[in-house]
Amino acid sequence: MNWRISGIALMLGLALVVAGCAQAPAPPAADAHAKPAGPPEPTVTHTTGAPGENVDASHGEVMLSVTEEARQRAAQHHTYKVLETRRVPGPFSVPEMKDVKDFALSKSDLDVIHPGPGEYVHVMEGQRHGYQNLTIGITWTAPGGAPPMHTHRGEESHVLLSGQKIMYALGDKLFVKEGPYMVNIPPGVPHCFTNLDSEVAELVVIFPTNVWEYDVVDYFPFNTPEAKKMMEEARKPKS
Repeated sequence: MNWRISGIALMLGLALVVAGCAQAPAPPAADAHAKPAGPPEPTVTHTTGAPGENVDASHGEVMLSVTEEARQRAAQHHTYKVLETRRVPGPFSVPEMKDVKDFALSKSDLDVIHPGPGEYVHVMEGQRHGYQNLTIGITWTAPGGAPPMHTHRGEESHVLLSGQKIMYALGDKLFVKEGPYMVNIPPGVPHCFTNLDSEVAELVVIFPTNVWEYDVVDYFPFNTPEAKKMMEEARKPKS
């Protein structure tokens, strides 16, 4: 009789264990495939500038009136109207270039500007950091983000290492490029880009000059029917 009672008790114990296991919630599948969060939205460095500088606090940039020289320079390359010239604001001291900290910069050491909706740039302006002929920027380009259409006096290169799709306007040409890539932008040619990906894109932009400066023009290329059709096609998944 005792062995029957012991057997029944054992069977009840096993049943309770099995029931408990069945009721334990499984870990959500999404946790195993969750994407890492993108870089947080930056904050502009300068809301005011040096004495006499006209700083737009929302952009964190100096806004300069268009000079006759700038108009004549623009007329050699395009027919758009130049609206303004923009620069990085604020006073600075040229580093002595004696210590490691003068040569090795972190992203957080750079000035941040906000050229357009969904577009920030961490700017390493050469004249502020001991360079003679080099300026580099790292963009924070949100999905759909873009700077205004603009030009530079000198040439520019874009480098994207991630496998994201970026749409460009280069002069009167529209094209989509998927990273990794490099794009060459000639001096004086109006250009712009927008992020077609679902994640923030970080482009490296390079200039053979130690001054960050650009002219904004009165045209935005990505609102046209042609551009919207290209965007729609580029966003379609590959078959």
